[in-house]
Amino acid sequence: MNNHALVAGLLLALGLAGAGFILPRETEAQQKEAPTVGVEPMEYIGKPVRGVPVSQAVKAGNFVFVSGTPAFDANGKLAVGDFPAQMKQAMENITAVLKTAGTSWDRVVKTNVLLVRSSDFAEMNRIYATYFADGKFPARTTSVVAGLPHPDFLLEIECEAVLK
Repeated sequence: MNNHALVAGLLLALGLAGAGFILPRETEAQQKEAPTVGVEPMEYIGKPVRGVPVSQAVKAGNFVFVSGTPAFDANGKLAVGDFPAQMKQAMENITAVLKTAGTSWDRVVKTNVLLVRSSDFAEMNRIYATYFADGKFPARTTSVVAGLPHPDFLLEIECEAVLK
């Protein structure tokens, strides 16, 4: 850690940065970007759907980050009011994204599941478990939310995976 970063960290920790203390400026040489030799570029998977500015997934190094995925089928239809159908479709949508990225559910390390109804929790667990062999489940957070971007969404799922 350079001295400027150390001083800045100490001042921030002490709450003094906003109290009139001036931090030394970095030199022009210090401001230049570090060389990017050997750094793999990020890969954006999928394209925005329905005009929403988001990638279905992003590969960064050995990781794949899958965006929140709703249950639209290949024709853009949603099984309105049918939680099991939406859950299965969202999981299949993520299966396809993971495959495109070069990985699969057995390499998923973290999921976030958003439900709009707490009463769907048991059914979500039943369907979710079928996507993981031998009971090897990723870390997961499940939240019940007041709403999702589309009024007919009953859930949305995102995940992070490691490439094979």
